Amino acid sequence: MLKGIIIGVAAAVLAGIAGAYLFLALGLMPANADAKPSFLEKWAARKSLHATLAREAQTGTGPLAVNDESLLAGLRLYAANCAVCHGAADGKASNIALGLFQRPPQLGKHGVEDDPEGEIHWKIKHGIRLTGMPAYTSTLNDNEIWQTTLFLKHMDALSIKAEAAWKAMPSAATPVPAPAKPAKK
Repeated sequence: MLKGIIIGVAAAVLAGIAGAYLFLALGLMPANADAKPSFLEKWAARKSLHATLAREAQTGTGPLAVNDESLLAGLRLYAANCAVCHGAADGKASNIALGLFQRPPQLGKHGVEDDPEGEIHWKIKHGIRLTGMPAYTSTLNDNEIWQTTLFLKHMDALSIKAEAAWKAMPSAATPVPAPAKPAKK
């Protein structure tokens, strides 16, 4: 009896592996960025991210004070590294953002102020697998990651100076003007 159970479990595992291989090898799982993700794909990515954040993200607040210096530094880093995908204060998506799979949230519209600081920091530092969100561990130091985190956490309650700089930041969706046409002779 035990031998039959073991053989049955092994056969089921092998059938599952073979089915997954065929699903991928026959191109049934789209690889194109403009394909709609399946329920299973969205569920697996969301479940994995939440479990990883629960296990690895720091709790509590970060090491920086909420002041103009930190918020403005975070805004400058956001403008240089994040706005092309996550947009400016106007919440309009750039062409890059519109072409990405998964679509990055436009943080001028739907910010992350309600997320814990540790989660925001973790996402910037490590990126998010199977999305366009890169890990910034090799390009930003931890203080810069915390500055960006602080700006994102407090986007809805910026100081007057930081709010003015945020509103003045050019939109990532601003089209580049077409070159002037040569005059006809």
